[in-house]
Amino acid sequence: MIPASLRRLTRDGWLLFATRFIRLFAYGSVSVVLVFYLVGAGLSEPRIGTLLALTLAGDTLVSLYLTTRADRLGRGRVLIAGALLMAAAGIAFASTSRFWLLLVAGTIGVISPSGNEVGPFLSVEQAALSSVIPDRVRTEVFAWYTLAGSVATAMGALAAGVATRVLQSGAMARGDSYRVIVIAYAALGVLLAALFSRLSPAAEPATRGERQPPQSAFANLSGLGRSKDVVLKLSALFAIDAFAGGFVIQSFAAYWFYLRFGVDPGTLGVIFFWANILAGISALLASTLAARFGLIRTMVATHLPSNILLILVPLMPTLPLAIGVLLARFSISQMDVPTRQSYLMAVVSPEERSAAAGITGVARTIGAAVSPLFVGVMFARPSWINVPFFIAGTLKIVYDLLLYRAFVGVRPPEEELKARGQP
Repeated sequence: MIPASLRRLTRDGWLLFATRFIRLFAYGSVSVVLVFYLVGAGLSEPRIGTLLALTLAGDTLVSLYLTTRADRLGRGRVLIAGALLMAAAGIAFASTSRFWLLLVAGTIGVISPSGNEVGPFLSVEQAALSSVIPDRVRTEVFAWYTLAGSVATAMGALAAGVATRVLQSGAMARGDSYRVIVIAYAALGVLLAALFSRLSPAAEPATRGERQPPQSAFANLSGLGRSKDVVLKLSALFAIDAFAGGFVIQSFAAYWFYLRFGVDPGTLGVIFFWANILAGISALLASTLAARFGLIRTMVATHLPSNILLILVPLMPTLPLAIGVLLARFSISQMDVPTRQSYLMAVVSPEERSAAAGITGVARTIGAAVSPLFVGVMFARPSWINVPFFIAGTLKIVYDLLLYRAFVGVRPPEEELKARGQP
């Protein structure tokens, strides 16, 4: 039975759910094999760390340029451009093992080493989705939207693990089996471009095409006016969270299980399938909690214990215990995602949503782009492979406390109405 909030979705809404699912399936599949593929191509761990860091940095620049202009150029056009860049990156990675070519492809194109969102997609889709749903169901719809992505990431990770195992059992070389996954990633990018071309004008901002009064240079560059202050504050905080998360991105977490316990990619696919399923289910619970306690309180109260569990993962002496703690962490780790997305859409001007989501997303990408530089060096030293988990968990706790202090008093419109006793 379809939930009441999803029954309100228009054709554009369902299309955005479909593109989210396909994209995260592609991200999940490539994230499980990417480090293995690059190691097989002859790259050292420090070089891989550098490549992934610069890949995320390149995604940052692409995202910043596209998302700050999406509400003016057209959200559909920007999404198509991002999908084509995703396809181009997949083709390049599958075609060469030369470091400098991979560096160019990763910097200009869109490829996800973490299994998480990169590129302009999430920011523009959030803005488009907010345009076609009522405010009162926004958080719940975003929760289902997050679940769709988590299930897709899980299925992608599982599919990549199973596919590489089957291909290798059929006498295909390991490197070639990983390359098949990268080629499939590029093909899904082409499919996304075709689907984005079907979006209707309803997904665009209502003010698009209208003549705007003169703006400051910052507003012209960033796409922000009235929402500037709140977006800049949130961006700084989100960058801290993402920098912490960059130490334990899915590609590195998968490789950590290999280094610590000798887990093969097929088994890793199963582990991260269930991890992402649990993460998606936790997102649904977030909308219920947020309706009762508020978006900011829900974000912080659910994020703090997940960060403590993250610190505990490398302290587990056996593989089953490490997997158990990891799964426990994923079961509550994503409750802050739909609440964070909904909060941002609520506290900025509607005509600045793409820009706001893009800038905060870029801040997250910048933060995440720096971390792999350190992780690559740590993984090259066996005695340091647990350190990324400790750094990530500690910094994320600091982020939670700072976020609560800065924004607990800034309520979105629906919470203000509820506080006044209005429906």
